[in-house]
Amino acid sequence: MSPIEILLVEDNPGDVRLTQEALKEGKVNNALNVVEDGLEAMNYLQRKAPYENATRPDMILLDLNLPKMNGREVLAEIKADEDLKSIPVIILTTSDAEEDIVKTYSLHANCYIRKPVDLSQFIKVIKIIEEFWLTIVKLPSIENPL
Repeated sequence: MSPIEILLVEDNPGDVRLTQEALKEGKVNNALNVVEDGLEAMNYLQRKAPYENATRPDMILLDLNLPKMNGREVLAEIKADEDLKSIPVIILTTSDAEEDIVKTYSLHANCYIRKPVDLSQFIKVIKIIEEFWLTIVKLPSIENPL
């Protein structure tokens, strides 16, 4: 079985490392690709230079507070794109502002999770995401996007 492709859009190197470690310890075979800002995320998803050979992700973990193009703008572009809108987007951010939660769900985020500040809790959250989204949930086939 080929690995589950995950795109992590995160500008904090510490959170990237924690996510990598938590996924490495998990039970699901996954391939994690990381981009550091919103513009880079869209270039990756649209296979623009230098990402012409990028693999379409099965799931996107998206931070809201990103340089160049924020997470809300990235989410809006993904969900407006016929080729990308079926990819589940999980918001993983430090914000617990009600307006962020409401706005991202109105832009069709599939899930909103506040990043815990505690290291062990952060790893636990990543493992729960992996368990739910990559084991229980049936994701759309890459060959048959909507």
